[in-house]
Amino acid sequence: MRNSSPRKYEAQASRLVAEFEPGGSGRASWIAGGSLALLIAALAALFWPGIAMYDTVSQYGQVLSNEVDDWHPPIMVRLWQLLHPIWAGAAPMFVLQVALYAAGFALIVWALVRTGRWRAAIAVAVLAGSPLLLGWQMVVLKDGQMLGAIVAAFGIVACYRGTDRRVPNSAAVVAALLIAYATLVRANALFATVPLALLLLPTRRRPLLAGVLGAISILIVIASTPVINHRLLRAEPSGVEKSLPLFDLAAIAVATPGSPSPFTRSERAQIVRKHCAKSFFWDPLGDPASCGPTTERLDEQSDRVLFIDLARSVAAHPVAYAEHRLRHWNSTERWLVQPSLPEAAPPDESEDNDIGLRTPASPLMPEWQSVAAAEAATPLGWPIVWTTVALLLLPLALRRRAEANGGMALALIVSVLTLEASFLVVSIASDLRYHLWTIAAAPLALILLSDDLRFSRSRRIGATALLAVVIAGGLLMRSTLPAAPSEYEAMVEAPSG
Repeated sequence: MRNSSPRKYEAQASRLVAEFEPGGSGRASWIAGGSLALLIAALAALFWPGIAMYDTVSQYGQVLSNEVDDWHPPIMVRLWQLLHPIWAGAAPMFVLQVALYAAGFALIVWALVRTGRWRAAIAVAVLAGSPLLLGWQMVVLKDGQMLGAIVAAFGIVACYRGTDRRVPNSAAVVAALLIAYATLVRANALFATVPLALLLLPTRRRPLLAGVLGAISILIVIASTPVINHRLLRAEPSGVEKSLPLFDLAAIAVATPGSPSPFTRSERAQIVRKHCAKSFFWDPLGDPASCGPTTERLDEQSDRVLFIDLARSVAAHPVAYAEHRLRHWNSTERWLVQPSLPEAAPPDESEDNDIGLRTPASPLMPEWQSVAAAEAATPLGWPIVWTTVALLLLPLALRRRAEANGGMALALIVSVLTLEASFLVVSIASDLRYHLWTIAAAPLALILLSDDLRFSRSRRIGATALLAVVIAGGLLMRSTLPAAPSEYEAMVEAPSG
């Protein structure tokens, strides 16, 4: 008996060491993932109870009044209403989006450490701690809700797929609910969530089948979303869907002054005089102080009529339409643009309101957001850079799609590419927050593939050259063009943009 105790402690020590060795499982994984989650929670305490932007104030007003429309996602308002009796203000939604974000990244780190990929786990932790990503995640918005839900869903799947285990039904249901919420909480989220969900399924090994299913699923989601919003969630129609055809019709009308247009000659002249057709965003066309009165007549028509008018205008002027959409895509990708383009950095104070949504009190909060603003101004904050990275990684992910890491990376990459491609057709604004998933998912795919980044010499040179051209082009434009207006109101009134 006297000799058994040393042997017992020796065995326990051996097991403890094994937990922290590459390939070990258990305690090291939990410590790594838990530490990351705690660090994110500690940072969130500085932002308590979350920053409220204009959209936040508008949605919380609907929570209090129960007058819900579909301009902002009804699913978020209805969820907020369920939580409001328990906890008033922005706090419950702030806790939700931060908890989902922290849990998702913690689970990914857990899976990487469990398979011995410590360097990749550290890289994911660094990504999760990005001042830009975290700065926006501290703003109570549909964009933060979407990012948190998708990251959490992906983290759940990574826990099993990343360790070569089958995803149990219970975990799959939770991940599916999170992806469904992410799909409904942003109008364009389906272009990211549908491909991600399909390529996390066994269809990832059959890309053609996944592509066909993806196209069908996107059409189903587009058709069913109004039914869910208006009948299930009981939201009133706001006419938000008219903003896209008005945005495109105005741009075509300005570019083709001598041709027929749904706008009258007087309306077209007003849009030109007030510089309301901007590649940056559609807002001047709906702003009462700008061109809102000018577009009011068309805005009173049904969305069906407006889309028919748009189809006719596109058929008559395909070049003008293509130029307009490419200019907007360049703007929202923040590539060949002016320096200091607004709507990039996360805010450091809440929108003025009288419904109880206050600015976080910590003096460290503005400092963090200033670092986030600095990151947004670098290529790390340009969506075009991460779109290019995803495109360059696509062949490698396709080749490795049968592997766990390769399959998950492929799902991330296709999700990024389909989302960014959608901005060529359906986008109306250039806010950086619309691209948070891209800024998170593309580097995450790179990290997953980093254990075997073998390219031929010619492909390596070509990839480096393409990325260099993209970054150099963006830097050149920012160094030669005049600075953009820094405030929203000034951007609305600017003579260009």
